[in-house]
Amino acid sequence: MRNEFPKSGCPPRRPLSRSTLGTRSSVITIGIDPHKSSLTAVALDTTGHLLATRRITVNAAAYLTLTSWAARWSERRFAVEGAAGLGRGIAQLLAAAGEDVVDVPATLAARARLLDTGGTRKTDAADAASVAHAAMRHKKLHPVVAENDHTRLRLLSERRDDLARERVRLLNRLHVLLRDLIPGGAAADLTADKAAALMRTIRPLTAVDHCRRDLARDLVADLRHLDRRLHANEAQTRQVLAETHSTITSIRGVGHIIAGKILGHVGDITRFPTADHFASYAGTAPLEASSGERRRHRLNPTGNRQLNTALHTIALVQARDPGPGRTYYQRKLAEGKTPAEARRALKRRLTNVLYRHLTNDQRKLIPSTG
Repeated sequence: MRNEFPKSGCPPRRPLSRSTLGTRSSVITIGIDPHKSSLTAVALDTTGHLLATRRITVNAAAYLTLTSWAARWSERRFAVEGAAGLGRGIAQLLAAAGEDVVDVPATLAARARLLDTGGTRKTDAADAASVAHAAMRHKKLHPVVAENDHTRLRLLSERRDDLARERVRLLNRLHVLLRDLIPGGAAADLTADKAAALMRTIRPLTAVDHCRRDLARDLVADLRHLDRRLHANEAQTRQVLAETHSTITSIRGVGHIIAGKILGHVGDITRFPTADHFASYAGTAPLEASSGERRRHRLNPTGNRQLNTALHTIALVQARDPGPGRTYYQRKLAEGKTPAEARRALKRRLTNVLYRHLTNDQRKLIPSTG
């Protein structure tokens, strides 16, 4: 569900703060169980009593139908199951209109259903009620934030990753063909221009070699097309990044591409109360693996791997180039750590630096958006 819902002409509502939600006893929780072709909404009062149920077909009028149905309750909040998946469309439109919306993970809703019914009976209405119950009981659900420049950066970053993978695949195929056409093949740092220059020296002798040359020419044309797309993607990323006024590019090793990936995957930094929470999300906080008197930590394989990869790249640059990062890296080596352990320690330290930049940037934006 992406663009099925039009923007509402209703004036935006002021979202309820968590403190307000905690003090007002009349707030109605509306749980939403979304599907590709329909969504089911269930309204519960503060005691968990069922007030109303509505099944809505997903079409151009679905958003207006939902908000018109929910308008009877002036104090309300929405709980959407999978607000980053099937529920993204409706959750984003509600958040953009100023409604208070929280994201309820499917696993949490399933647990709530099991506790409420004592079994696994499953209907759309029961699922929506379980989503609402989970939102009423769980106080640390992530609020849904309207999509912004960070979302654009994530989309551009994911598209660039796709293009880069396709470029590597094309280069590998081109290397295979050139290896069969030219003794020794092509150098590892092959580009479209270098491949075209090599093609001009090829004089095929057999029909099979003629076929290989023609296919190689097609791959060179595809490679040039991908290079243009990558260049356009980088230009778009630079433009959107400039609109965010982010300062993370001042960190050594953070270029525009890495900055776009970081901002796109971090999103709203305020969802991480401390740098430790942020490090856990990034997978740079080591996991304790102690036994008896032996105290040790091991590599954390969890967390956002794209963000972890970006931090790894920054750590490699800082460990290589003169500066505070290299000084810290060498100090860890002097303490007896292996190069891999020293890099992981540097990544953890860089996570704190990145967190400070992101939180400072967020504070600067608050006065202008308030």
